[in-house]
Amino acid sequence: MRRAIYPGSYDPVTNGHVDIIERAAGQFDEVVVAVMINKSKKSLFTVDERLDMLRDVSVEWPNVRVDSWHGLLVDYCRTHDIQAIVKGLRAVSDFDYELQMAQMNQRLSGVETLFMAANPVYSFLASSLVKEIATYGGDVSALVPAVVERRVVERATERG
Repeated sequence: MRRAIYPGSYDPVTNGHVDIIERAAGQFDEVVVAVMINKSKKSLFTVDERLDMLRDVSVEWPNVRVDSWHGLLVDYCRTHDIQAIVKGLRAVSDFDYELQMAQMNQRLSGVETLFMAANPVYSFLASSLVKEIATYGGDVSALVPAVVERRVVERATERG
C-alpha cells in the first residue's frame, strides 16, 4: 500500500490545500492529512475544529484520512508506516525552507518528500492571508471552501 502524509497547520484549510489533497489522493492508496500541533503558535481554530473542517472538505476522497500529531513528523511516519511526505510549493521561498526540511526528514528516517507545485490559481494563497482578510471584513469566499468560509467569518467577527 502506497501511503503518504500531507502535514500542515490548516488554520484554516484553504482551496489551495484542498487542491493538493485531491491531487495526492489520486497518487496514493492512502493520504493522511495531518494537523501538526504547535502549541507556541496562536491559532484561529482549535485542533479539533481544524480536524472537523478537514473531514468536511475531504469527504469525497475515501482514501483520505484526517489526523493530528504533536511531535516530529518522521515519528508519525514510522508509527503509521508512511513512506512519503507530500508538500505543496507556492513559490521559490517555500522551496528553500521545504528542501531543508525534506533533507532532514530523509536523513532522520528515510522518508521521502514529494513536492507538488501549487495550482497557479492558488499560488498566492496562505492561511495567514485568509485570516487577515476575514478579520477586516474582506471576502474570502473564493479562497476557502464554503463550509470553511462560514466558520472563518464567524470566528473573525467574534475576535474582531
